[in-house]
Amino acid sequence: MEKKQPEKKAAPILVQMGIFAAILFVSALISSLFPKSFVVPTPLIGMIILYILLATHIVKLEQVEKFGDLMISLIAFMFVPSGVQLAGSLDLMKREGLQDIIVSVLATIIILVVIAYVGALVIKIHQKLTGRVDDDEETEKGAN
Repeated sequence: MEKKQPEKKAAPILVQMGIFAAILFVSALISSLFPKSFVVPTPLIGMIILYILLATHIVKLEQVEKFGDLMISLIAFMFVPSGVQLAGSLDLMKREGLQDIIVSVLATIIILVVIAYVGALVIKIHQKLTGRVDDDEETEKGAN
């Protein structure tokens, strides 16, 4: 027989909005403490705070999940002003569009390569600290 876990009830949407607002308020305070020469965006600090609160189980996922899903569903709508601004700058795009595309492609490739190497480094450090070996390495050792 399987034990059914009780279904977790989501918090009311206003409570979820309040949690996000409180996190954003605190992150705005923290962001203002950084020097003007080292700007840290408030939303970035807010995401880090939310992650810490979720990871430490101070805030439960069901307390913020509905509002988070709502915000994610609106993200495409948030890019409409940028698209309108881009359409208004078509003459600039005609002059410098190819340069922008080349820089964007190169930056994307560089970011992907750096992320791959950093990820591999983190995995190696984790394996050394924990003494664990990856499944692929175990199979290779077993085959030899």
